[in-house]
This record gives sequence, C-alpha cells and structure tokens, in this order.
Amino acid sequence: MTIRHNIHTIKGVLEPLYGEREAESIARMVVCEKLVYNLSQLVAHYDDECEIADLDTIVEELRSGRPVQYVLGKAEFCELEFEVAEGVLIPRPETEELVYRIAETAKRGARILDIGTGSGAIAIALARLVKESEVVAVDISHEALKIAKCNAGRLGVDVEFVEADALGDLSALGTFDVIVSNPPYIPQSDIVDMRKNVVDFEPHTALFVPDDDILKFYRATAENATKMLREGGSLWFEIYEKAGEEVCSMLREKGFKQTALIEDANLKPRMVWSRR
Repeated sequence: MTIRHNIHTIKGVLEPLYGEREAESIARMVVCEKLVYNLSQLVAHYDDECEIADLDTIVEELRSGRPVQYVLGKAEFCELEFEVAEGVLIPRPETEELVYRIAETAKRGARILDIGTGSGAIAIALARLVKESEVVAVDISHEALKIAKCNAGRLGVDVEFVEADALGDLSALGTFDVIVSNPPYIPQSDIVDMRKNVVDFEPHTALFVPDDDILKFYRATAENATKMLREGGSLWFEIYEKAGEEVCSMLREKGFKQTALIEDANLKPRMVWSRR
C-alpha cells in the first residue's frame, strides 16, 4: 500500500467524526509520525510503498473518537513537542496565541507563575521564550505534574513545579511579574454540543465548571494576583468566549485598573490582560 492509500484509508474512517479537511490533517499527522517524515517529505513520497506498524490498531482507536494526540502520545505547541496522555488536557493553538502575547510583553528575567499547568505547555514555552525568566507552575493533579516534569526535562527547560490547588491561597510562592492561567471555563451545559473526542477522553476537571459559577477559577486567581503581582505586573487569562466582559468586570471590581479583552486569530474573544 502506498503512502497515499494509507492516508486515504485513515481519512475515510475519520471523515464522519471530523469532516474532510480535519480528517485529512489527522491522517497526515499519523503517517508523518509513523514514518518519521515532515509534511514536505510526505508529499514528495506520496506514491512510495510503505507499511505502517499497528495501523489497524491506530485506526480503531481513532474511530472510537480518541484524540490523535493521545493515540500518538504527543502534541505540538509553540514549535515544541509535548508528551500528553489521558488525564492531561491537550494544548490548543488558541493557547499558543496567549503564550506569544505574554512573551512579547514580558521583560527579560521576569518571574512567571502558570496556574493550572497540565502538561506544562504554557510554563515550558514561556521559559524558552522569555530570556532568563524564572517560571513556577502549579497544578492540583499529581499525574499531570509527572507529565509536565517529564516534558520540562526532555526539552531541557528549568521550571519549578508545585502541587497545589488553584482555588486555594498561593501567596507562599512569592511575588511575580506575570501570572497566567488557562483554567477550566466551559459551562457544564455546553457538553451536549461538544465533540465526542473531547467529552469522552479529555479530563473534565480541566475543562468544565458549574453553570452557576463559571468564574470560580478566574476569581480565585485574581484574588491571588492582588497579593502576588509585583508593581506593574500583568495577569493573563484564556477565557470562555461568552464570558469576556464578566471576567473584565470582576477584575475591575478587584482593583485591576487596566483590563483588555483580546480576540484570537478567529476573531473570538479569547484572552484577558490586566494590570493593577
């Protein structure tokens, strides 16, 4: 079977779940990974014969809705490769935008706190992008922190990982120039409209909040930030697109005088920046 036929086989299985374009992207991702090719090499060798080990098993896992990142055990984020597994949220492209905006504005040597780090993607990427920075990353999940520490070690990045509850008092960690959080923010009622590959496989504790208190993690982080941000420091959130104004209003109530709601590349409200 040629590379072209392998891609076509995987794509055909996934189209009912993802649509044609995304199915083809996932198929190419799988074949590139198994053949250790980049996309340019893949195109150049489309008609080469190839045998992909465990292809039937991979296809069945993908057919079940299991995200390709979990099937392959890795995800790309900010041009870095992260290990991921069930129990850890898969890093998203929208969060890359958040990281790059922080990196553009953070000063050299900044002390940065990432609350709810998961796989460590935000913390590790910022440690790489912000020169001479000191990065601390917090998560309540022991299993997530194990993966995050593994990612930091494999990528040669120095990040201090701390097991702690984002809803608790974090002031013992000291003061920071930047605090960032991509917390759980999707209302429980949104589950019915979400894809099977997200709802059935990614950790609900990293995704969902009660309908009657969607700001619970933003509020807790803002409380910590009032005690932990240094003079001129900045607080960054990834947000639920329908709650941007609520987040900004809450921050103003807590004394943050500068607050901005920022759109992502798809023109959706996705980030909030604030300064006390």
